[in-house]
Amino acid sequence: MKITQIRCYAVPPRWVFVKIETDEGISGWGECLGDKAFVVKEAVHSFEHALLQQNPLNITHHWQSMYRGPFWRGGPILCAAISGLEMALWDILGRSLNVPVWQLLGGAVRNSIRMYSRPGGSTLQQLAESAQRKAAEGYTALKFCPFEKVHILDHYALVEEAAARVQAVREAVGSKVDILLDFHGRVGPAMAVWMEEAMRPYHPLFIEEPVLPENKDALARVAQQFKTPIATGERLFTKWGFREILESGAAAVLQPDPCICGGIQETRHIGAMAETCYAALAPHNPYGPINLAACLHVDAAAPNFLVQEFVDPDGLGASCLKEPWRVDNGYIALPQKPGLGIEPDEEWLKNNPLQPKPDPGRWFHEDDQSMADW
Repeated sequence: MKITQIRCYAVPPRWVFVKIETDEGISGWGECLGDKAFVVKEAVHSFEHALLQQNPLNITHHWQSMYRGPFWRGGPILCAAISGLEMALWDILGRSLNVPVWQLLGGAVRNSIRMYSRPGGSTLQQLAESAQRKAAEGYTALKFCPFEKVHILDHYALVEEAAARVQAVREAVGSKVDILLDFHGRVGPAMAVWMEEAMRPYHPLFIEEPVLPENKDALARVAQQFKTPIATGERLFTKWGFREILESGAAAVLQPDPCICGGIQETRHIGAMAETCYAALAPHNPYGPINLAACLHVDAAAPNFLVQEFVDPDGLGASCLKEPWRVDNGYIALPQKPGLGIEPDEEWLKNNPLQPKPDPGRWFHEDDQSMADW
């Protein structure tokens, strides 16, 4: 079997899908990080010289070739491209053997995958009611960010307002539903400690990105002052990016994203590294349904899996998959079809190209127009 064609589709809302075709008629699909979609799409095609006319079943060899071949390794763009291509190779392998990818990862250790959803609302009442609806749908874990813009040191009223939102959700859903808080790297270490202390009485399961992961020592110092477990990983890539997090004890939950961290096998490796440190695996995925598929197969085989993120409802693939994923009572059933178990609607992909639009990633404080982390 040889790779004959690599196609790449950038589609709304911000998804980049990769298709690898072979001379035996078996094709595989993957997904790359959707941010900077057009740049990532070009990066995908930059690896054609390493893959065309090659045997697609040599997945580890191709990953090593793509990652280690260039002098400049890593970074979000190259890792995003490698990740999507690697997923597609696993899809081809599973389809060629007529087995789901999780079977190739050592078999399943669970029969269904626990998912978490997001409550919303601008008022405490709206937030509480939204959380109650999600819990009634069967979700046993809910994640949200309880604040917006924060200065590196800010007034304590902001802390009290954020804690009130967490309290409202806890009182709405009770103690049998886990609350996951995402600080999104918006606060500095000192504010993070204040926030965690104020929210601690409502027993969040974890706090995600209490500070940005650029300074791993700062994250480790925050972890020493928290009682609540820390989760991080969405902005890290490859096993090397996660090594220092584990060695410093900076996080109890790792959140690699298969569409940027290096793909399926790299996510599996990161999960295994976490297992040796008694840390949990909760793959990140605010993107599309092919990346969700990759997550589900890793989740199925990972002993230390905790809970899975997805975008509800867009991320289930109602627009672009012939058979979208379904969440029943807060869980997705173990995929049973060969490969990743998905079949994209390629006509929809061709007819719905992503249109260029302004970069939304700029957020400013109203008082002085200084930059805010979002």
